[in-house]
Amino acid sequence: MLEDVLLITEKHRTAAADIVKEILKRKKDKFIVAISGESGSGKSELTHVIAKELRKHGLFAKPIHIDNFYNTLPLERTEWRIKNGIEKVVGMNEYKWDEINRVIDDFKNNRKSSMPCVDLVTEKVDTLTTDFNGIDMLIIDGLYAINTEGVDLRVFIELTYHETKKAQKDRGKEPQNEYRMRVLEQEHKQVQSLKNKANLLVNMDYKVIPA
Repeated sequence: MLEDVLLITEKHRTAAADIVKEILKRKKDKFIVAISGESGSGKSELTHVIAKELRKHGLFAKPIHIDNFYNTLPLERTEWRIKNGIEKVVGMNEYKWDEINRVIDDFKNNRKSSMPCVDLVTEKVDTLTTDFNGIDMLIIDGLYAINTEGVDLRVFIELTYHETKKAQKDRGKEPQNEYRMRVLEQEHKQVQSLKNKANLLVNMDYKVIPA
């Protein structure tokens, strides 16, 4: 996402270093990592630090944020969710999985690829074009990223929105009102249902452990 705010701390660097060690053990051509967790749990921060750390090993990793792939536009999403019932529609079905899979296929085949990119200032969707030729790894992050097919390493952050309220407020992406709390609770249920797909867990102390 454009204009995203990253609050990188030592815990992100430490966890990222451990995850990179696991990536290097499993490394193969066109490797895909997915990182899931609830809002404010540090997905974007981990993704950024992992990608930067991999450069030290001569590997180019491209982050892909699946929150760019919502079916509804940012300025229309709140009204759409309320109209259709937050508890009914918030979840994995809100995403354009066919588009996500197309981008993954472009990555695997070294093609140029166009994808949506949300500008968090204007709340409008731009188009980003990436040439995947020479890109060694894809790091997919998002609430439901580890549900993506064809992933080689799945990382799940155990922190829930209850523990990350301060991080959500500091990043200032969405107001913390009744609507937002209902959305976070529904996302919580959906995200937690994916935990059993993980290979690695980032626990409540932000330590990386086997799932």
